[in-house]
Amino acid sequence: MRGMSPDDTADLARYRAKYEQRLPARLEELTGPRDGAVELPLHVAWSGLRTHRLDQPRQRMGLYRTVLAEGLHDDLCAYLDHELLRAQWPILRTLVSPTVRDVWETRFPQLHPTASGAPPLRDGEPGACGGR
Repeated sequence: MRGMSPDDTADLARYRAKYEQRLPARLEELTGPRDGAVELPLHVAWSGLRTHRLDQPRQRMGLYRTVLAEGLHDDLCAYLDHELLRAQWPILRTLVSPTVRDVWETRFPQLHPTASGAPPLRDGEPGACGGR
């Protein structure tokens, strides 16, 4: 990448690979709950709220954001639902890191904003997380 040292580039590639290896092969493998209360395990929600009510949009968004950032492959499949993920993605993509967003949108082009008609986020825009 432009302006990055070889060490920084290698670190970024390892960081990206960490998320890529967690992804399911297909969105339909995400068969988590669609309603009720969900308590996340400590290895996923090690800080903050652990129990989320899926009927509360902010709590549901918080659960998805946490699982996307901290969950392992089995956690993604157990706690996320593919239909809820797709429905929430236009907003959710603004709440996750650019790396998480890019990994998911690269693997699943149907999540990319051009697939839904929404404009893509650019670094520096609200929700773009300033490159984190």
